[in-house]
Amino acid sequence: MSRRRTLGTRKKVALLVGAVAVAGGGAFVMASTSNAAQSPRTLSAADSTVCLGLATALGNNQTFIDGQRAAPDAQSEARIANREAVIAQIKVQQQASGCAVGESAQDSQPAQQDPTPQEGQQTGQPPAQSEPAAPAAPAGSAQQVCAGSTVTLSGEAGAPAASSNQFPAGTTLRVTNLDNDKSTTVKVTSVSGSCALLNDAAFEQVREPGKFLIRRALIEKVG
Repeated sequence: MSRRRTLGTRKKVALLVGAVAVAGGGAFVMASTSNAAQSPRTLSAADSTVCLGLATALGNNQTFIDGQRAAPDAQSEARIANREAVIAQIKVQQQASGCAVGESAQDSQPAQQDPTPQEGQQTGQPPAQSEPAAPAAPAGSAQQVCAGSTVTLSGEAGAPAASSNQFPAGTTLRVTNLDNDKSTTVKVTSVSGSCALLNDAAFEQVREPGKFLIRRALIEKVG
């Protein structure tokens, strides 16, 4: 009689241990599933405006480097080294923002068929076939250029300035963010892979918080 009770007790203990083990396993699976669901997903340029802006900035700088390597001059190595440092900083920003590190996207403006000018080279206005001609304007007034272009940042430090593949150094451009009506007027100081690429200081004057791309931009040549 005592032996039967002992065996019965052992069976009950075994069943309870098995139930706890199963429950624990289920809890583990649920916890693992929950952790997996909470793991941050790497975002691409198609997922995030921030990622698109950073990818565009990286692409513009890479285009500039490619142009310098295709047609080098005495200053190309220094320019390339500077832009490579800028790209490294953009990659740091991509990682911090949860974006795909190293992703590159090209600016949407259609002026890529023009050869990239060297610094100081007088290129004048873009050819008529690449951009609709702007209406005639009185002397000293602003002239809209690069219609439809987006604007992003180069990642370069220094006083507010711009770089461009359309206008030579010394040209004055006014860039307006139509989403917040903020404007900045800057001098072109170097060449890049887009119509107007703002350095960090200039971009800060017109950006929306947390964004690295101006989709609705008005670019004007004012001098």
